[in-house]
Amino acid sequence: MKIAMLGGSFNPIHIGHLILADSVCRNLGYEKILFVPTACPPHKELSCAVSAEDRLEMVRLSVMDDPRFEAESCEIDRGGISYTWDTICYLEEKYKSVLTGKIGLVFGEDLLPYYDKWDHASELAQKADLILACRPQDTGLKAEYQNSPVGEYGKSPMKGVTRENFPYPHKIVQNPKMEISSSEIRQEVGEGGAWRYLVEKRVFDYIKQRNLYAK
Repeated sequence: MKIAMLGGSFNPIHIGHLILADSVCRNLGYEKILFVPTACPPHKELSCAVSAEDRLEMVRLSVMDDPRFEAESCEIDRGGISYTWDTICYLEEKYKSVLTGKIGLVFGEDLLPYYDKWDHASELAQKADLILACRPQDTGLKAEYQNSPVGEYGKSPMKGVTRENFPYPHKIVQNPKMEISSSEIRQEVGEGGAWRYLVEKRVFDYIKQRNLYAK
């Protein structure tokens, strides 16, 4: 089975994430996409963060109707800083009986300038198939709703890095570039804006019922 991992804070998960996962399956032939919510990302401070349990539950609610998609809780179960290297090693072992080839690692082009700062960056590029996706930038949003780079991730990123000239072995997925971000949704919720159709219906209901992201 060809398996790929799509990690992130999923704060909250939205339809853009689901469309990206569908594109990886349809365009690159992957049969299973594991959605892996981070416990504590090493590269950013989460804005308007809700609990890890809430973020995981929203992922579960989003993917429950598609057999190709699965919520994977390993980073939250492990706790602490979530390093992708550790997760890929764990998933290799967990799925070794059914895994075909390398695990695919899906991430957006907005992270490319910081990839060199990832834990075991060079080894990770050999261990996994890096899959680079289109992703909109969070522009025009109030600072309170945007995530902030922390530590080394906020210093001297690689300049001019694109999906085409990224200096590590990689694949490119031609996913629709959806102008949707979790930051935008948090802002819309917090300010009473329009966001109903940016998330799956069960996630909309969950956010409303638990009063997540509201001021």
